[in-house]
Amino acid sequence: MALAACASFTHAADAVKRVDQYRQLGYSVKSITPIFSQLLVLPYPAGFKIAFENTQGPRYIREAVLDKENVDEWSQMITLTGMKDLALKPEVTPKSFAENMAAGFQRACPASFSAQGIAAGKLSGYDSFVMVASCGTSPTTGGKTSEAAIIAVIKGQSDYYTIQWAERAAPSATPIAVDVNKWTEKFRQLNPIKLCPIVAGEAAPYPSCVN
Repeated sequence: MALAACASFTHAADAVKRVDQYRQLGYSVKSITPIFSQLLVLPYPAGFKIAFENTQGPRYIREAVLDKENVDEWSQMITLTGMKDLALKPEVTPKSFAENMAAGFQRACPASFSAQGIAAGKLSGYDSFVMVASCGTSPTTGGKTSEAAIIAVIKGQSDYYTIQWAERAAPSATPIAVDVNKWTEKFRQLNPIKLCPIVAGEAAPYPSCVN
């Protein structure tokens, strides 16, 4: 069975409770979230819970971690972000945005950094770019783990969106080769990703987007 757990997720704790209730009934769950000018549909792989959500000015972020983990101590994290009106700047492209994010990894771990582009094309009809970036030794864990993420950047109608699935593993003092098959499979589990227009007066469960 498949169910759209449709909510704005203003209160992350309530969203976690609803998602867990649906999963216990045997449903697979996806979120439909208003983020600035559009609705974004994102499936939730089994075992993940929403742990943090915040909107500050033109930036939106939501983080999900595995059950029994938290945003400080985690082995895997799925992060959704939105950047308001960034798509209105012609000098920004999904590729340049993704590469800028990867550059953040490189600054954090220049000796053990690795990255690779995975795909460029369309997601839900919008321009996108998907890549993997990795730190063999992650400064966020004091070098106790590596940290790698598949990053999907989508240029929406007015805003930019990113979906990231990160994982921590054993550290490496040298760059870790990108396992394209592994990360492609992880990204497959995050699909179908969908962007829909926000219809005036329409509330959850957002039937125009679900259909």
